[in-house]
Amino acid sequence: MSLPKRNEESEEMFHKEMRALRIPEGIGIQIPPPSFGWLRGEFWSYTSRKELSVRFPVFEEELNPLGNMQGGVIAAAFDNTFGPLSFLCAKGPAVTLDMNQQYVRGIRSGDYLYITAKLVNYSPYSMYMTAEACNSKGKPVASAGTNSLILKRV
Repeated sequence: MSLPKRNEESEEMFHKEMRALRIPEGIGIQIPPPSFGWLRGEFWSYTSRKELSVRFPVFEEELNPLGNMQGGVIAAAFDNTFGPLSFLCAKGPAVTLDMNQQYVRGIRSGDYLYITAKLVNYSPYSMYMTAEACNSKGKPVASAGTNSLILKRV
């Protein structure tokens, strides 16, 4: 797996597309969500409505008893990458129907988890995305897939 390259121009495009979305008042959507801040994610690169890469630092408080990032934290990092991409692809709110992960190797404190999510299939009602996670050396850590339901626009 190759390490995603930082692209600040694509990050600006990401934020521009987010700002352009018209969200009806009263829905209470917060982008990025508080969990993204808790994980200290950084938007790394973005291809409009097709692919998003995010970098997450690995901290000691996220480790399992073996000293690797806990699988649930990795799942949360996947979800925090799929979420913004699904929002932009749907041009509005979408919710996760299911998400599955496969773990390949551990990742330790002090490293970075890079996740690249890609849109695979899109319909008016749902979408399917996949993602790959790697460490700072580009070695695979985990992969995931998710189905999302596109919420009806008001």
